[in-house]
Amino acid sequence: MASRTSSLKFFSLLFASFAIVQMAMAGDPDIIHDFLLPANGTVDANFFTYTGFRVLVGGGPPTAFKVLKATLAEFPALDGQSVSYAVLEFPSGTTNPPHTHPRSAELLFLVDGTLEVGFIDTKNNLFTQTLQSGDLFVFPKGLVHFQYNADAQNPALAISAFGSANAGTVSLPNTLFTTGIDDNVLAISFNTDVATIQKLKAGLAAKS
Repeated sequence: MASRTSSLKFFSLLFASFAIVQMAMAGDPDIIHDFLLPANGTVDANFFTYTGFRVLVGGGPPTAFKVLKATLAEFPALDGQSVSYAVLEFPSGTTNPPHTHPRSAELLFLVDGTLEVGFIDTKNNLFTQTLQSGDLFVFPKGLVHFQYNADAQNPALAISAFGSANAGTVSLPNTLFTTGIDDNVLAISFNTDVATIQKLKAGLAAKS
């Protein structure tokens, strides 16, 4: 009986070790072909071309914070390629609220303007920087981060690259206050009252 228990413990530890390794290696799966075929099986140069960013050329300054994405959803040729892009337009005084990307780090290149950026690590250390045009900043995978255009006069434009075709975005304000979490749970969690939580929810609902 003792040997059977020892064997079960050994296999449990072995299984747990494999699971930890798999979690550490998690990301877009490797593919064994040059690229993945679309559902209709038709491939030409158009399949590998994305034109969704053309709207940026010659466009006027943004009137609200806006993100244009080239991810697997918008650009199917990225399937299996472990890469995607986003273009972020910031009018003066706007922010990209605290959020995470669970499947990728983010490498942000500031094309124009200035941005206040920052992220929080798992020890609750805050790392912030004021970026100038031409600067790069990396947000580590899965960590909460934000961007803010504090310039009262000028917009900012940034391009973000991701090491996943589908990095995912979890917006903290939306996740916490627009998904139906009980008001009492939130009030206790934030050490406040239900009325304050309801005001936050109402403000986000009016903004959307």
